[in-house]
Amino acid sequence: MKIFKIVVGVAVFLLFVECQNRGVTKMKITKQPFGQTEDDVPVDLFTLVNETGMEAKITNYGAIVVSLKVKDRKGDYGDVVLGYDSLKQYIDNNPYFGAIVGRYGNRIDKGKFTLDGVEYILATNDGENHLHGGIKGFDKVVWDAEPINGKEPALKLSYLSKDGEEGYPGNLNVTVTYTLTNGNALEIDYKATTDKPTVLNLTNHSYFNLAGAGEGDILDHVLWINADKTTTVVKGLIPTGELKSVTNTPFDFRKPTCIGERINADDKQLELGPGYDCNWVLNDWDGSLKLAVTLLEQKSGRFMEVLTTEPGMQFYSGNFLDGTIKGKKGKIYSYRSAVVLEADHFPDSPNHADFPSVILRPGETYTQKTIYRFSVK
Repeated sequence: MKIFKIVVGVAVFLLFVECQNRGVTKMKITKQPFGQTEDDVPVDLFTLVNETGMEAKITNYGAIVVSLKVKDRKGDYGDVVLGYDSLKQYIDNNPYFGAIVGRYGNRIDKGKFTLDGVEYILATNDGENHLHGGIKGFDKVVWDAEPINGKEPALKLSYLSKDGEEGYPGNLNVTVTYTLTNGNALEIDYKATTDKPTVLNLTNHSYFNLAGAGEGDILDHVLWINADKTTTVVKGLIPTGELKSVTNTPFDFRKPTCIGERINADDKQLELGPGYDCNWVLNDWDGSLKLAVTLLEQKSGRFMEVLTTEPGMQFYSGNFLDGTIKGKKGKIYSYRSAVVLEADHFPDSPNHADFPSVILRPGETYTQKTIYRFSVK
């Protein structure tokens, strides 16, 4: 009997080794130190791995997606999001790589809005406008982190934004949960409550290059957006309130189209970008989870689908990346070398009563879900 147990034990061990050699991956989540802030607050880096071997690295500084490794057509893994190797780089110079931005993602005209008859003055950090939460938005704070090692690895991040932070009213309790599903998707679930009426518009600001971070521009990526209209903007990318048809414009991605095909067209809205930096009004929005965008990198075959409960999709084509940033592994992030696809409400919604509401009141719960799902073509 003893010999039998030894034989079985050896067989199980050899099977485990064989599974490891064949690339069978056990889903898990691990934590390691990622440095300290300038105020000596410790920051961690969490690695999530699903059962197929897809990997996401997320830090609780800014709730940033530091890396996201997915397979190409040949089965080789590549990191498809721009970012840095160290916390210091994120602190010193981060154009929102991978971060959760808030309280208000996108712009608010002149940093002002009126709610229930009270005017609120926000921090301005984009000329005369308020952008992505202000001078110290959610992308620059340390979140509380809770790893969840269940059927699929997940990371729950929590933050209390105090009344008056960056000019916003109300103590706002926010949670963002990243789940790396066994269906090769990064799911982002948002929840928030407040003790005073406030405005809220959260989103993730990952920069994607499906050929791999730092592997050239994204002009040959093929993009589809389920939207018949965009929000027309003026200087400063502030909406006029008009919803403009994309028909016969460079903004028509209702058929899969290479990003570079019309990016330099003679169009006033493109000139303001310069390039694509606009909000698309998603079709048939009702708050349910729907497919909004697809993105294909033709050489690698990597294919990304974006599903969201949100009414808008801000597509930014990396127009301000200029080759001066050295990212992970020292790679240069050149002009238009990434795509940002921000699922959220429309820019400057607090100042446009006819846009979908971004008001959150006591007793209500803000919820949002966005999914970035990967496969190959």
